[in-house]
Amino acid sequence: MVDNAELLQAVMRFFPKESIESVNLFEKRVIVTLVDVEEDEQKKQNLTRELLGFEGVEKISVIYTGERTKNPYWAIRGVKKIVAVASGKGGVGKSTTATNIALALSKIGCKTALFDADIYGPSIPTMLGYEGSVPVSYDGKTFDPFFVMGVQSMSIGTLVGRDTPLIWRGPKACGALQQLLSDVNWHEVDVMVIDMPPGTGDIQITLSQKVKIDGAVIVSTPQDIALIDAVKGVNMFKAVDVPILGIVENMSYHICEKCGHKEYVFGENGAKNTAEKLGVDFLGEIPLNIKIRTQADAGMPIVKAEPESEFAKAYVDIAQKIKEKLNI
Repeated sequence: MVDNAELLQAVMRFFPKESIESVNLFEKRVIVTLVDVEEDEQKKQNLTRELLGFEGVEKISVIYTGERTKNPYWAIRGVKKIVAVASGKGGVGKSTTATNIALALSKIGCKTALFDADIYGPSIPTMLGYEGSVPVSYDGKTFDPFFVMGVQSMSIGTLVGRDTPLIWRGPKACGALQQLLSDVNWHEVDVMVIDMPPGTGDIQITLSQKVKIDGAVIVSTPQDIALIDAVKGVNMFKAVDVPILGIVENMSYHICEKCGHKEYVFGENGAKNTAEKLGVDFLGEIPLNIKIRTQADAGMPIVKAEPESEFAKAYVDIAQKIKEKLNI
């Protein structure tokens, strides 16, 4: 298997060393981050062909960034800590989990913000009940966040129609996210929860490198096919030096409302066992229940709708662990 030193030498045949910020091998993908370099599609294609010639390399991601500065992160004013809620694949309930965790953090005394970075499938406006609202700008330069259920929030979904697809490549999508994060007047936020896009593509990697993330929470269901991608999510954050706060198992089990029987629909202890193998913490289980889904769809997540329910308490327990890990 090729190592990073060999890959760096290969990249230096196409770009000067001072313009290469990093070269990392992750899950058979080489991630090349270039700084202060004009995009050159032909050179990128030539580099891609060169790197694909190495054993074990199947995909190349080339990320262009601006001029190198002492602080490589995007400026997000008014925010102390940032937590990324991510998943290796879609359909595991990541956005519902992120929303309820944000509300739970607020419930236990944290000044909380929820940012929707799921740029191709924004759902936070629906879950927090401000879908169709337009963000307010008092100075024509910055936006005020939405303040709903005690949580500050912003989403790309407020700037485009619900049925409008965003056909943007990585650089444009990342530019939009940077503007939304940096141009919002966040007010004394203790912790911001970022609902990340699913997967481990260029947008996720760029966000992980350009946003000073204090910890990542990986959401997965117990089934093997989801856990395979959850492992990729954990390894992606490790590759870009983002601390892993732990794994949340969503849709862990179902309890029959009539007889009380507990059934592990998607398997038992899958995420817990995976966390142990990876050497990361297991943060908790969220049951499979129709109320969690319907309340989120209705704009009143379960933590707010039924704060004393066992479902809400499961999110609060996870939020308490996150709070302790971040020393908030």
